Amino acid sequence: QNFLDYLSEERLYSRHTIDAYRRDLKIFSIYCQSRGVARPEEVDTALIRKFIADQNRKGLKTTTLQRRLSSLRSLFSFLRRRGVSSDNPVNAVEAPRGNKRLPATLSVDQMTTLLSWKPDDTNEPSEWHVRDKAILELFYSSGLRLAELVSLNLVDIHLADRLVRVTGKGNKTRLVPIGRKACKWLSDWISIRHRQGAGVDDALFVNCRGGRMSGRSIQNRLAQIAIKQLGFHVHPHMLRHSFASHLLESSGNLRAVQEMLGHADISTTQIYTHLDFQHLAKIYDRAHPRAKR
Repeated sequence: QNFLDYLSEERLYSRHTIDAYRRDLKIFSIYCQSRGVARPEEVDTALIRKFIADQNRKGLKTTTLQRRLSSLRSLFSFLRRRGVSSDNPVNAVEAPRGNKRLPATLSVDQMTTLLSWKPDDTNEPSEWHVRDKAILELFYSSGLRLAELVSLNLVDIHLADRLVRVTGKGNKTRLVPIGRKACKWLSDWISIRHRQGAGVDDALFVNCRGGRMSGRSIQNRLAQIAIKQLGFHVHPHMLRHSFASHLLESSGNLRAVQEMLGHADISTTQIYTHLDFQHLAKIYDRAHPRAKR
């Protein structure tokens, strides 16, 4: 618990990340108890390897195994700094390698079809559809994470400068541009929002009861709109992936995309460099001296 408190209070990890660490460490604790290991200093590299092998036999994904190792590595680094453990037994354990999956994205045409949804397409009160349209446009315009969009307050939107102030992982803030169309729908929604009266925490996106919209509610609304427009389910992170992929293909500026996404390490952003062959061929034809003959 001291370790989890440290992650929350000093490292400012999100609640979701801390919950994942808690689950991983509880599973490892149960494994240790089943083998008569009761104290941290009794844990060695061999035990860690057996634990990961046991988890692998249960059919867990490679990404889950990698995260469990990461949780344990962080815990034993914490214990070592506090003199509880003399070394970190996880450092000698190599994480299992898995095939890197490219993030699922929508094509530009699919994105255009999704964004062509209009608030008057249903019989529900139009004010909530203005809100949903603003959410859609902001997701794709600025590449926000779902948790970042949920936590936005009215004061975070600067329409005059076309900027949104985002609080991301580790409680770090960044300013991200807002596209012209997203600004238009946000302006319409904020006018409606002011007429409704601000809630307790001045949340930007609220539900019909005046409370802050939950991530689940936003996921459900997006799924409904996507099925209507595209015929298949779309999750919020797919809009973030699409934002990054389309922007990178158009600009080629990896560093700028990194800053807008709020990635601490540029290697995280590099996964979006999967430009299709047609795009590479166009760049080659335009730029290579021997292609201009």
